[in-house]
Amino acid sequence: MAVQLHLSNHARSLLEQRSSILQKHFGAAIDADVHLSDPEQLPAALAERVQSAPDYFHGRPIGLAQLLGELDLAGVHGALCWQNPSATEYGDDPVENHRRLLDANRYVAFAADEEPERILPAGWTDPKALGVEGAVALVDALVSELGFPIVKLNPAQNAFPIDGHDSLTVVRRILAWGAVPAFHYGADTPYTPASGLEAVAELCDPQPVIAVHMGGGGASYTAAEELYHETRALGLRRKNIHFILSSRRDSHTVSDLIAFQEAGNPSCANLSWGSDAPYGSIPWNFGGIEALLRAMRHRNFPDPRIQDNPALFDDEAVRDYLGGNIARLYGEACSSVLATATYR
Repeated sequence: MAVQLHLSNHARSLLEQRSSILQKHFGAAIDADVHLSDPEQLPAALAERVQSAPDYFHGRPIGLAQLLGELDLAGVHGALCWQNPSATEYGDDPVENHRRLLDANRYVAFAADEEPERILPAGWTDPKALGVEGAVALVDALVSELGFPIVKLNPAQNAFPIDGHDSLTVVRRILAWGAVPAFHYGADTPYTPASGLEAVAELCDPQPVIAVHMGGGGASYTAAEELYHETRALGLRRKNIHFILSSRRDSHTVSDLIAFQEAGNPSCANLSWGSDAPYGSIPWNFGGIEALLRAMRHRNFPDPRIQDNPALFDDEAVRDYLGGNIARLYGEACSSVLATATYR
């Protein structure tokens, strides 16, 4: 018997509101990969480190105010946000882990409530720390109560195969809501091979799946090399995978942009840009990609595909990569949940 999935009236209103806002700001720059943390709820040891160590450390958490300041400095309108796993501590109790992860997701919802014109909230669940039933229950809460149309899993950090039984069970629940599953997808661990992502894409088809980092994700240049090539071929073959280009090697980003733009629709609509903040700098990343895209519109760019076709990246293509593609995907995800779920 199929499970009846019901949206709260509050979630329905949020999804409708976000669809309307995206239409208003379509074409604005959007960072498609940002991790937010509640600065008032950081674990004690992490909070002390934030206060005492202003120098770099991996994943130094940022709250909403810091994010808005950095977006403004970068000239970026908004951001797709999920929780920061480095700021969410797990223990041995899956029920307590569920509570902690739900609280982290609720801060993302709070940020979107505070800045509905700028924050696109997305959820996060974890079948390893919460157990499969707990992870599915969290998906239900994220969609039905908070109105999140995208829910992410991180097989790399949480050590489970992207196409394993537990992962696919959670993906099926996300799809049942009409929502979009997202994954950390990189060469930093063995849990997200190209074959695994393809298996997930087959399950989701024709609904989309988001693969964050497009094979990068903090892996060394040499470790990621093979996966970058496999992923490019996979993305051109599988049209329902949307890649967020964040935390990855710039030379492969150039090849991906050219290959997907040459392929035309729908391939070129399946790439979006992100900083992976706070793991990456928003001004650095958006300043870099904007400069790169400008350079790729000139005949003297050192790639024969550009030299043969300097008009490959027109104004519309640039707008889409810098925000239009993720805005379109997010809006379609909102509409899909509204069309799939019933209301209570």
